[in-house]
Amino acid sequence: MSAMWREQSESPTRCMLGTERRRQPLRSSVQTALERYFADLDGHEPERVYDMVIGQVEQAMLECVMKRTRGNQTRASELLGINRSTLRKKLKLYSLL
Repeated sequence: MSAMWREQSESPTRCMLGTERRRQPLRSSVQTALERYFADLDGHEPERVYDMVIGQVEQAMLECVMKRTRGNQTRASELLGINRSTLRKKLKLYSLL
């Protein structure tokens, strides 16, 4: 296990692993966050919303999955349904490796 995952597992984290039951679909959380984002723009035009949302959601998902699998990339790639080399590429992209 890498030091990064060991360190994260010892500290409080935003990723709730079974301690809080979700009553709303994930889609609702994203929708609420986007509504807040647009309201906070205060008249400014949004740009590259798709890239922003995908990047934020993907990074959070990778952090949670890697924590859940205790840094095991093979298990994480299986859980995500993606190739291990794709997982490594994404982990590097978000500086998680």
